[in-house]
Amino acid sequence: MGIKDWPQGEGPREKLLLKGAGHLSDAELLAVILRNGLAGQNAVDLARNMIHQFGGLRSLLSAPKSQVCKLAGVGPVKYAQLQAAAEISKRIAHENLQRGQILTNPDLTRDYLMRQLADRSYEVFALLLLDTQHRVIQFVELFRGTIDSASVYPREVVSLVLEKKAAAVIVCHNHPSGIAEPSQADRRITERIKNALATIDVSLLDHMVVGDQEIVSFAERGWIV
Repeated sequence: MGIKDWPQGEGPREKLLLKGAGHLSDAELLAVILRNGLAGQNAVDLARNMIHQFGGLRSLLSAPKSQVCKLAGVGPVKYAQLQAAAEISKRIAHENLQRGQILTNPDLTRDYLMRQLADRSYEVFALLLLDTQHRVIQFVELFRGTIDSASVYPREVVSLVLEKKAAAVIVCHNHPSGIAEPSQADRRITERIKNALATIDVSLLDHMVVGDQEIVSFAERGWIV
């Protein structure tokens, strides 16, 4: 049965307008974006199948174009619609983070970093540069690849901090394995960066390691003092 034949008020768009987006399931939200299905499969069925194939919305939205477009009924247009929705979500998170003070809004920081880094298939080492009020100046991806003591250069961190006139820094990187537990190499890198920043009187507030479902904070563990 096509969605247009459903009882009044039960279609995803109608339900959203009547009750709000929060009342829709993942498949219903996705169906609103997709707009239509294919022969023998309405938009909700198509959305449900897509989510099932990738194991969840986040995995679907972060999957490469080649994989998404292999699904029946999904081509470049629908892939573009999904990517636009994902990018809007990231930009909203960035705007929210810029409005607040990092130290008084730790959940905003975690949410932003999770959206930025959790789905990367490679390691990314990045900086959150902050002003004297601990408001965000800029988020900068500094290094990509294997993050170890040989690939992260404290002098480049210091150079960027001076260029942007930052007063404090949060460093962060992801673990593509999905396991957020920091390694000994992570701890050594953190100590080197902290010492380098101390020479220019800039505080290292935290090092956050992003996994699949969690973020580990060095500051919360008492590893940065």
